[in-house]
Formats: sequence, C-alpha cells, structure tokens
Amino acid sequence: MEQFVEESMKRRLTERVDILTAVGILKSYGYWDDELIVAITRIFYVDLDALNEVVRDAA
Repeated sequence: MEQFVEESMKRRLTERVDILTAVGILKSYGYWDDELIVAITRIFYVDLDALNEVVRDAA
C-alpha cells in the first residue's frame, strides 16, 4: 500500500468514525502501532489526539 499522496489531495480526518474506519483499513493491510501512525499521517490530515484515542481504545 505504498502510495504517495500529494499534500493538496489529502482528506482531513476529524470525526472519530472516519479515523476508526481508516485505522481498520490500515490494520487490514498489516500496519500496526508506530507504522500505523506514520501511514495514516502520510495519507490523511488527521487529528492526532483523536487518532491516539482511537488507537488506545482499539488495543
């Protein structure tokens, strides 16, 4: 899933459900822990506090 997204094309993730969906998809591709954070921030603009909550709750 190595994709390079142009900065102007990134989608903004602020809603918990959107972040949870993105985390679920990335986990299905085999991303975990630190890799997950790197991958999601490469693909999306994401609220990091909300991302940390989602990852903590999913653990």
